[in-house]
Amino acid sequence: MRAPRRLLKDARLSTVPAMRFCALLLIVAVVACAPREIGSAAATPAVANWRNVATSSDRARLRDWRKAWTEALAGARTSNGAEIAAEGVLLDPDAALAEAVPPAGDYRCRTIKIGAKSEGLLDYVAYPAFKCRIEAAGPEGTMGFVKLTGSQRPIGRLFPDRERRMIFLGTNQLGDEKGIMRYGRDTDRDMVALLERIGDRRWRLVFPYPHFESVVDVIELVPSA
Repeated sequence: MRAPRRLLKDARLSTVPAMRFCALLLIVAVVACAPREIGSAAATPAVANWRNVATSSDRARLRDWRKAWTEALAGARTSNGAEIAAEGVLLDPDAALAEAVPPAGDYRCRTIKIGAKSEGLLDYVAYPAFKCRIEAAGPEGTMGFVKLTGSQRPIGRLFPDRERRMIFLGTNQLGDEKGIMRYGRDTDRDMVALLERIGDRRWRLVFPYPHFESVVDVIELVPSA
């Protein structure tokens, strides 16, 4: 009578590895089917307070925004004073207006790099307009931002801050890259900026002390339609 019982016990034991394997397959299937973050959501978490996301180095760059403007303009005015004057409020550090939140939609975005970060670089470089997009605000109040064309393409999120500014945290896509690096994983790719309204249907992103080329980067934003 003992042999049948032993066979039953052995049969039960033999099903344990199979059950574990099936459970593992189920976990893999659930992970594979889970929705993947894309676009700005893949670059920067959508949380209500940017301070919960920003790195210490980006907090420092943000604190020194006025110092960056002063250094950049001092260097660029020597060789490109006329161009800076012609841009008017776009390159005025104190031009920010109230009601900084922009409407969602497509934008024409034009980048100007001011102040040479190292010897041999130009103090003033203005690029033609490219295409950018601002995505509608989510429930936490943040808006997605992505530069769609060009060799350097900021992508990330705009966070509510003060009446006269929003805070951008994101990363930099380069060249023909398709993947999106997560903010905070590579200091050289991390980006921080102030979004400010400077006129009727006109905004700018100000990047103090970007990691490459310049002392300040300014992206002018004008709705396409």
